Amino acid sequence: MKDFDHLMSVWQGQPKPDQLSVDEVLKQVKKGIRSITTKLYWSIVAMVVITIFAFIITFFLAFKSWVTTVGILIVLITMLMYLSLIVRHYHILSKRDATLNPSEYLDSLKAYQKNRTKVIGWFYYIYTLLISAGLAMYLIELLETASLPFKLVTYGSTIIWFLFTTFYLKPRMFKNEEEKLNLMIDRLVRLQEQFD
Repeated sequence: MKDFDHLMSVWQGQPKPDQLSVDEVLKQVKKGIRSITTKLYWSIVAMVVITIFAFIITFFLAFKSWVTTVGILIVLITMLMYLSLIVRHYHILSKRDATLNPSEYLDSLKAYQKNRTKVIGWFYYIYTLLISAGLAMYLIELLETASLPFKLVTYGSTIIWFLFTTFYLKPRMFKNEEEKLNLMIDRLVRLQEQFD
């Protein structure tokens, strides 16, 4: 009996698993989602302004070469594709309320994360490639009368910028957002397990 009492005291002395506060978790998840949707909102605003600017350049300025017009159209179409993608992501994240049905919300967050990872991975490279091609075609006429060193500096800095954004900035930005989503999903999973 003494061993049983000792075993009970050891078992009762074990630290209890942290109980998550439902309100606190939902507040943190809402705050995280609000942070992501705010970034998406301002990205949408910026893309709309840039798209309008590209539209004005395309249809209200006269160019000598058809290559320049095709280049701007490629940039414009690519920006519209990207704009539709971020508007879709914004609607997916902002249309649901975590407090109404946390289990359903968790499933939608997991689906969003899986879809986002797949789409953003291949879409970003297509986006960068099309923007680069369109910009290169646009710059042919724009830099026609420029000196060779100026052309080299312009094309070189453009290439460096796209390499920088593709291989340095993109992984960090998406990793940061991925970590936020993982943290929110992890909190909701722990909360769900707490009630199961």
